[in-house]
Amino acid sequence: MADLADPSYRSGNDLLPKWWENSAWEPIYDNQGQILSLILGVTLWEIFGRLLDFAFLPPFSIVITATWELIVSGEIWGSLAASLLSLAIGYALASSLGVIIGVLMGRYRKIEHLLDIYIYAFLASPGLIYVPILFAIFGTGRTTQIAVVFIYSFFLIVTHTFIGIRNVDARLIAMALSLGASERQLFWKVMLPGSLPLTMTGLRLGMARAVKGMINGEMFIALVGMGALIRTYGSRFDAAKVLALLLIVISIALITTTFVQQLDKHLTRWST
Repeated sequence: MADLADPSYRSGNDLLPKWWENSAWEPIYDNQGQILSLILGVTLWEIFGRLLDFAFLPPFSIVITATWELIVSGEIWGSLAASLLSLAIGYALASSLGVIIGVLMGRYRKIEHLLDIYIYAFLASPGLIYVPILFAIFGTGRTTQIAVVFIYSFFLIVTHTFIGIRNVDARLIAMALSLGASERQLFWKVMLPGSLPLTMTGLRLGMARAVKGMINGEMFIALVGMGALIRTYGSRFDAAKVLALLLIVISIALITTTFVQQLDKHLTRWST
Protein backbone atom coordinates (compact mmCIF):
# COMPACT_ATOMS: atom_id res chain seq x y z
CA MET A 1 0.00 0.00 0.00
CA ALA A 2 1.28 3.44 -0.87
CA ASP A 3 2.57 5.60 1.96
CA LEU A 4 0.32 8.65 2.14
CA ALA A 5 3.04 10.56 3.96
CA ASP A 6 5.52 9.94 1.12
CA PRO A 7 6.00 13.23 -0.79
CA SER A 8 6.24 11.26 -4.03
CA TYR A 9 2.77 9.75 -3.51
CA ARG A 10 0.15 11.02 -5.96
CA SER A 11 -3.54 10.64 -5.28
CA GLY A 12 -6.10 9.81 -7.96
CA ASN A 13 -6.99 13.48 -8.27
CA ASP A 14 -3.32 14.35 -8.89
CA LEU A 15 -3.35 12.15 -11.98
CA LEU A 16 -6.19 14.13 -13.56
CA PRO A 17 -5.56 17.05 -15.94
CA LYS A 18 -5.31 20.45 -14.28
CA TRP A 19 -8.38 21.75 -16.11
CA TRP A 20 -10.40 18.92 -14.53
CA GLU A 21 -9.67 20.33 -11.07
CA ASN A 22 -11.35 23.62 -11.90
CA SER A 23 -14.52 23.73 -9.79
CA ALA A 24 -16.38 25.40 -12.67
CA TRP A 25 -16.24 22.11 -14.57
CA GLU A 26 -17.60 19.96 -11.73
CA PRO A 27 -21.36 20.58 -12.34
CA ILE A 28 -20.89 19.80 -16.04
CA TYR A 29 -19.28 16.44 -15.42
CA ASP A 30 -21.70 15.64 -12.60
CA ASN A 31 -24.61 16.27 -14.98
CA GLN A 32 -22.97 14.26 -17.74
CA GLY A 33 -22.51 11.33 -15.39
CA GLN A 34 -26.16 11.45 -14.35
CA ILE A 35 -27.33 11.66 -17.97
CA LEU A 36 -25.10 8.75 -19.05
CA SER A 37 -26.32 6.67 -16.10
CA LEU A 38 -29.94 7.44 -17.01
CA ILE A 39 -29.36 6.52 -20.68
CA LEU A 40 -27.70 3.26 -19.63
CA GLY A 41 -30.58 2.37 -17.32
CA VAL A 42 -33.21 3.12 -19.96
CA THR A 43 -31.28 1.14 -22.58
CA LEU A 44 -30.99 -1.91 -20.31
CA TRP A 45 -34.70 -1.62 -19.48
CA GLU A 46 -35.58 -1.61 -23.18
CA ILE A 47 -33.28 -4.55 -23.98
CA PHE A 48 -34.36 -6.79 -21.09
CA GLY A 49 -38.00 -5.85 -21.60
CA ARG A 50 -37.87 -7.12 -25.17
CA LEU A 51 -35.65 -10.15 -24.55
CA LEU A 52 -37.40 -11.48 -21.46
CA ASP A 53 -40.91 -10.70 -22.70
CA PHE A 54 -42.39 -10.55 -19.19
CA ALA A 55 -45.93 -9.21 -18.90
CA PHE A 56 -45.02 -7.17 -15.83
CA LEU A 57 -41.89 -5.64 -17.46
CA PRO A 58 -42.86 -4.01 -20.76
CA PRO A 59 -40.07 -2.25 -22.71
CA PHE A 60 -39.37 1.37 -21.90
CA SER A 61 -40.68 2.52 -25.28
CA ILE A 62 -44.09 0.97 -24.56
CA VAL A 63 -44.18 2.64 -21.13
CA ILE A 64 -43.41 6.01 -22.71
CA THR A 65 -46.23 5.43 -25.22
CA ALA A 66 -48.59 4.64 -22.34
CA THR A 67 -47.46 7.81 -20.55
CA TRP A 68 -48.23 9.89 -23.65
CA GLU A 69 -51.66 8.28 -23.96
CA LEU A 70 -52.46 9.17 -20.33
CA ILE A 71 -51.41 12.76 -20.91
CA VAL A 72 -53.19 13.25 -24.23
CA SER A 73 -56.42 11.60 -23.08
CA GLY A 74 -56.56 13.95 -20.08
CA GLU A 75 -57.23 11.02 -17.77
CA ILE A 76 -54.29 11.87 -15.55
CA TRP A 77 -54.84 15.59 -14.97
CA GLY A 78 -57.66 15.39 -12.43
CA SER A 79 -55.85 12.72 -10.43
CA LEU A 80 -52.57 14.63 -10.59
CA ALA A 81 -54.20 17.85 -9.38
CA ALA A 82 -55.88 16.04 -6.46
CA SER A 83 -52.61 14.39 -5.43
CA LEU A 84 -50.56 17.59 -5.67
CA LEU A 85 -53.10 19.51 -3.59
CA SER A 86 -52.95 16.89 -0.82
CA LEU A 87 -49.14 16.87 -1.06
CA ALA A 88 -48.87 20.66 -0.85
CA ILE A 89 -51.19 21.04 2.15
CA GLY A 90 -49.80 18.05 4.04
CA TYR A 91 -46.17 19.01 3.48
CA ALA A 92 -46.79 22.68 4.33
CA LEU A 93 -48.31 21.68 7.66
CA ALA A 94 -45.60 19.10 8.37
CA SER A 95 -42.72 21.44 7.55
CA SER A 96 -44.02 24.44 9.47
CA LEU A 97 -45.08 22.55 12.59
CA GLY A 98 -42.09 20.20 12.34
CA VAL A 99 -39.57 23.04 12.34
CA ILE A 100 -41.33 24.84 15.23
CA ILE A 101 -41.53 21.75 17.44
CA GLY A 102 -37.97 20.72 16.51
CA VAL A 103 -36.69 24.15 17.53
CA LEU A 104 -38.58 24.05 20.84
CA MET A 105 -37.28 20.55 21.60
CA GLY A 106 -33.72 21.57 20.77
CA ARG A 107 -33.86 24.75 22.82
CA TYR A 108 -35.75 23.59 25.91
CA ARG A 109 -34.91 20.34 27.68
CA LYS A 110 -38.31 20.06 29.35
CA ILE A 111 -40.10 20.08 26.01
CA GLU A 112 -37.62 17.53 24.67
CA HIS A 113 -38.24 15.18 27.60
CA LEU A 114 -41.99 15.64 27.21
CA LEU A 115 -42.16 14.90 23.47
CA ASP A 116 -39.14 12.83 22.42
CA ILE A 117 -40.63 9.45 23.31
CA TYR A 118 -43.63 10.13 21.06
CA ILE A 119 -41.54 11.57 18.22
CA TYR A 120 -39.20 8.58 18.11
CA ALA A 121 -42.03 6.08 18.54
CA PHE A 122 -43.88 7.50 15.52
CA LEU A 123 -40.62 7.81 13.57
CA ALA A 124 -39.80 4.13 14.16
CA SER A 125 -43.27 2.93 13.20
CA PRO A 126 -44.23 2.18 9.57
CA GLY A 127 -46.29 5.11 8.30
CA LEU A 128 -48.62 2.77 6.45
CA ILE A 129 -49.91 1.32 9.71
CA TYR A 130 -51.73 4.57 10.47
CA VAL A 131 -53.71 4.64 7.21
CA PRO A 132 -56.57 2.38 8.46
CA ILE A 133 -56.78 4.42 11.67
CA LEU A 134 -56.99 7.68 9.76
CA PHE A 135 -59.52 6.14 7.40
CA ALA A 136 -61.70 5.15 10.38
CA ILE A 137 -61.50 8.70 11.77
CA PHE A 138 -61.76 10.86 8.63
CA GLY A 139 -63.22 8.53 6.00
CA THR A 140 -62.15 8.61 2.35
CA GLY A 141 -62.01 12.39 1.97
CA ARG A 142 -59.05 14.65 1.35
CA THR A 143 -58.45 15.07 5.08
CA THR A 144 -57.20 11.49 5.30
CA GLN A 145 -54.83 11.98 2.37
CA ILE A 146 -53.43 15.17 3.90
CA ALA A 147 -53.02 13.44 7.28
CA VAL A 148 -51.07 10.55 5.70
CA VAL A 149 -48.71 12.98 3.92
CA PHE A 150 -48.30 14.86 7.21
CA ILE A 151 -47.43 11.74 9.23
CA TYR A 152 -44.93 10.49 6.66
CA SER A 153 -42.86 13.69 6.72
CA PHE A 154 -43.55 15.47 10.03
CA PHE A 155 -41.51 13.33 12.43
CA LEU A 156 -38.48 13.26 10.16
CA ILE A 157 -38.49 17.06 9.94
CA VAL A 158 -38.86 17.39 13.71
CA THR A 159 -35.92 15.07 14.35
CA HIS A 160 -33.52 16.80 11.96
CA THR A 161 -34.48 20.26 13.22
CA PHE A 162 -34.04 19.14 16.83
CA ILE A 163 -30.59 17.68 16.13
CA GLY A 164 -29.62 20.80 14.17
CA ILE A 165 -30.54 23.11 17.07
CA ARG A 166 -28.85 20.84 19.62
CA ASN A 167 -25.63 20.75 17.57
CA VAL A 168 -25.21 24.52 17.43
CA ASP A 169 -21.84 25.39 18.96
CA ALA A 170 -22.41 26.00 22.68
CA ARG A 171 -19.57 28.51 22.70
CA LEU A 172 -21.43 30.72 20.23
CA ILE A 173 -24.54 30.58 22.40
CA ALA A 174 -22.56 31.43 25.54
CA MET A 175 -20.81 34.31 23.77
CA ALA A 176 -24.10 35.74 22.50
CA LEU A 177 -25.64 35.54 25.99
CA SER A 178 -22.58 37.16 27.55
CA LEU A 179 -22.99 40.06 25.12
CA GLY A 180 -26.58 40.54 26.26
CA ALA A 181 -28.42 38.90 23.39
CA SER A 182 -32.13 38.42 23.95
CA GLU A 183 -33.86 35.09 23.32
CA ARG A 184 -35.14 36.39 19.99
CA GLN A 185 -31.70 37.63 18.92
CA LEU A 186 -30.14 34.36 20.02
CA PHE A 187 -32.55 32.40 17.87
CA TRP A 188 -32.35 34.52 14.70
CA LYS A 189 -28.64 35.36 14.81
CA VAL A 190 -27.08 32.18 16.24
CA MET A 191 -29.31 29.13 16.51
CA LEU A 192 -31.25 29.38 13.25
CA PRO A 193 -28.18 29.89 11.00
CA GLY A 194 -26.27 27.18 12.86
CA SER A 195 -29.07 24.64 12.51
CA LEU A 196 -30.01 25.39 8.89
CA PRO A 197 -27.92 22.66 7.17
CA LEU A 198 -29.54 19.84 9.17
CA THR A 199 -32.96 21.47 9.11
CA MET A 200 -32.87 21.75 5.32
CA THR A 201 -31.74 18.13 5.08
CA GLY A 202 -34.82 17.17 7.09
CA LEU A 203 -37.06 19.24 4.81
CA ARG A 204 -35.56 17.63 1.71
CA LEU A 205 -35.93 14.09 3.05
CA GLY A 206 -39.36 15.01 4.37
CA MET A 207 -40.48 16.03 0.88
CA ALA A 208 -39.44 12.65 -0.53
CA ARG A 209 -41.30 10.92 2.29
CA ALA A 210 -44.34 13.12 1.69
CA VAL A 211 -44.57 11.96 -1.94
CA LYS A 212 -44.33 8.37 -0.74
CA GLY A 213 -47.10 9.00 1.79
CA MET A 214 -49.25 10.63 -0.89
CA ILE A 215 -49.14 7.52 -3.06
CA ASN A 216 -49.43 4.97 -0.25
CA GLY A 217 -52.43 6.71 1.27
CA GLU A 218 -54.24 7.07 -2.04
CA MET A 219 -53.63 3.46 -3.04
CA PHE A 220 -55.40 2.25 0.09
CA ILE A 221 -58.24 4.64 0.76
CA ALA A 222 -58.59 7.37 -1.88
CA LEU A 223 -61.17 7.39 -4.65
CA VAL A 224 -59.17 9.90 -6.70
CA GLY A 225 -55.48 10.73 -7.08
CA MET A 226 -52.38 9.14 -8.58
CA GLY A 227 -52.41 6.31 -6.07
CA ALA A 228 -56.01 5.45 -6.84
CA LEU A 229 -55.19 5.47 -10.56
CA ILE A 230 -52.26 3.10 -9.96
CA ARG A 231 -54.58 0.82 -8.00
CA THR A 232 -57.11 0.85 -10.84
CA TYR A 233 -54.61 -0.08 -13.55
CA GLY A 234 -52.94 -2.58 -11.24
CA SER A 235 -56.25 -4.40 -10.82
CA ARG A 236 -56.44 -4.60 -14.64
CA PHE A 237 -52.87 -5.99 -14.81
CA ASP A 238 -51.94 -3.14 -17.14
CA ALA A 239 -48.21 -3.03 -16.38
CA ALA A 240 -47.44 -0.36 -18.97
CA LYS A 241 -49.91 2.13 -17.46
CA VAL A 242 -48.79 1.32 -13.90
CA LEU A 243 -45.14 1.92 -14.80
CA ALA A 244 -46.11 5.06 -16.70
CA LEU A 245 -47.81 6.42 -13.58
CA LEU A 246 -44.79 5.37 -11.53
CA LEU A 247 -42.52 7.41 -13.81
CA ILE A 248 -44.75 10.43 -13.30
CA VAL A 249 -44.67 9.97 -9.52
CA ILE A 250 -40.86 9.66 -9.58
CA SER A 251 -40.71 12.85 -11.66
CA ILE A 252 -42.82 14.66 -9.05
CA ALA A 253 -40.51 13.44 -6.28
CA LEU A 254 -37.38 14.52 -8.18
CA ILE A 255 -38.78 17.96 -9.04
CA THR A 256 -39.99 18.73 -5.52
CA THR A 257 -36.84 17.47 -3.77
CA THR A 258 -34.65 19.35 -6.26
CA PHE A 259 -36.58 22.54 -5.47
CA VAL A 260 -35.94 22.07 -1.73
CA GLN A 261 -32.30 21.20 -2.46
CA GLN A 262 -31.79 24.40 -4.45
CA LEU A 263 -33.41 26.37 -1.63
CA ASP A 264 -31.02 24.63 0.76
CA LYS A 265 -28.01 25.67 -1.35
CA HIS A 266 -29.24 29.25 -1.45
CA LEU A 267 -29.84 29.51 2.30
CA THR A 268 -26.69 27.66 3.41
CA ARG A 269 -24.23 28.92 0.78
CA TRP A 270 -22.29 30.64 3.59
CA SER A 271 -21.39 27.24 5.07
CA THR A 272 -19.61 25.96 1.93
